[in-house]
Amino acid sequence: MDFDLPEDIVALRDVVRDFAEKEIRPHAREWDKQQSLPDSLLGRMAELGLLGVMIDTEYGGSGLGFLANSVIMEEIARQDGSVALTLAAHNGLCVAHMRQAANDEQKKRYFPKLASGEMIGSWGLTEPGSGSDAAAMSTRAVADGDGWRISGQKQFITNGSRAGVFVITAVTDPAAGPKGISAFLVERGAKGFTVGAKEDKLGMRASDTVSLTFDETPVKKADLCGKLGQGYIDALKVLERGRVGIGALSVGLARGALEESIAYSKSREAFGKPIADLQAIQFMLADMATEIEAARLLVRDAAIVLDEGSNDRVKSSVCKLFASEIATKACLNAIQIHGGYGYTTEVPVERYMRDAKLCEIGEGSSQIQRVIIARELLSKVG
Repeated sequence: MDFDLPEDIVALRDVVRDFAEKEIRPHAREWDKQQSLPDSLLGRMAELGLLGVMIDTEYGGSGLGFLANSVIMEEIARQDGSVALTLAAHNGLCVAHMRQAANDEQKKRYFPKLASGEMIGSWGLTEPGSGSDAAAMSTRAVADGDGWRISGQKQFITNGSRAGVFVITAVTDPAAGPKGISAFLVERGAKGFTVGAKEDKLGMRASDTVSLTFDETPVKKADLCGKLGQGYIDALKVLERGRVGIGALSVGLARGALEESIAYSKSREAFGKPIADLQAIQFMLADMATEIEAARLLVRDAAIVLDEGSNDRVKSSVCKLFASEIATKACLNAIQIHGGYGYTTEVPVERYMRDAKLCEIGEGSSQIQRVIIARELLSKVG
């Protein structure tokens, strides 16, 4: 398999890298402190086509797919994990679910707005009482005339404060188990739909995370996204593919930690010479670089497979598991290399570390990824 990027994606990478360096890096610390991203930033990203990378050209997107999205995620996360996570929820969850399950009319209604930034997308699966066991959700959608009424609560919803449209999963047939869960498109401002206060998080602080409450919220028959009873199955597919994006985000954070550590180790002196001359530091940098390169190759392998039309859930889990865990390790090593400065907000590595930890939890924890990988291994033995 050829892991060299096509020329159009190389050009895209260079544009995104320049944008992130000039328009994200100088403000990332302040956004983290304020726990907010400016609307103007999302507008600028829409102008660059970053909000429509997963949307077909007929709806105003660029339709470049998973490999392009992974490159974008890495470049953005190199400067700010919160901005990358905002894109991940928009492109990798909301748009991805609609791309997979929405009908033509729904795509015509929402995709041009999502690609242009007129609307930001969000996705609601997790609940206060169901995380890894998503099938245990309690949110209900009860048939009512020519539509449905949704009641329940969603938790830890990225982009919830700013999104214009949400893909919401709810139980439509309690007796059918996972096959009784459906997905609906719900717009901000719907009756009985309340957005909660922002969570005060350890990391990814500039990315808004909220709870959503539905109190007999009415949705039309035309708002059903996908087939009735297919919502949970579709959601699992979305998560499987979304893990590639989180893997790329992890690579970006790890790369940022490495590059900051290289620069610092060359400028910081101890015992009369730069600490970069110390073998202990060199070994840490070498390990970080090796693991980052391996993670990037795993991510690109999984992305290429998705772009080819296959869906290898194990590749997605492997890249997400490995990349997220080496990201946390790289960021901790970066703090160690920076010494006392690494424990302050004066340098970005402490923020990278706080951001990286989420990658081991969101879109399926490391433990869930190991379960998926192990089950696949065992199913092929004997």
